[in-house]
Amino acid sequence: MELNGGKAEDIALGFKDGIGGIVNASRSLMAAYKSDRWKDKYSDEEYGKATRAEAIRMRDELNKEI
Repeated sequence: MELNGGKAEDIALGFKDGIGGIVNASRSLMAAYKSDRWKDKYSDEEYGKATRAEAIRMRDELNKEI
């Protein structure tokens, strides 16, 4: 999950034992269509689709780490 350097494994301990946590990824989501991962798949006009794809990817990565 790495637009600004954070990774799921860096925060996984915050979700241990059902405690939960809040992950702020607004910048990563807002600019997903510009990221290396999505820029060739989605156009500027498809920013919503890129945002959704990134949110799903982040969720899956977080779930994999806990």
